[in-house]
Amino acid sequence: MVKKSGHWYIQSAVIPFRKRRGKLQILLITSRKKKRWTIPKGVKEPDLSPRHSAAKEAMEEAGIAGPVLDNAIGSFEYRKWGGVCTVEVFAMVVEKVLDVWDEDDRDREWLPLDEAIARLDRKGLRRIIRSLPNFLCQHSTHRLISGRY
Repeated sequence: MVKKSGHWYIQSAVIPFRKRRGKLQILLITSRKKKRWTIPKGVKEPDLSPRHSAAKEAMEEAGIAGPVLDNAIGSFEYRKWGGVCTVEVFAMVVEKVLDVWDEDDRDREWLPLDEAIARLDRKGLRRIIRSLPNFLCQHSTHRLISGRY
């Protein structure tokens, strides 16, 4: 496989979440080929910050929008295109879910935290999502959503 230029390996993503009936839920989407579950992520747009680029990917890949917390929750790496991609991950409070979106050939599903973690095959991503409740408690999410995690 031909290795891509450097900017392709710098990526950003969101962990889309909401609270329903007092429980934290995570939105997962399928990969393009529907072989695995993941979160919205993609190559960081050169003219956008990692956080804003991640929000753009969330709209394109999952048809969702909402506030993205300022601080990244973490990062993980994976191999692709003959190199190693580094993904900076942000938390997104989902406020809007579209019925039709750019990549609506993907499946999406709201899951309890433990079920979402179990569906993921990337160890680094599982680690980050597992840390989401503590991350939310430590950051100013009380303005965005009510209740504790």
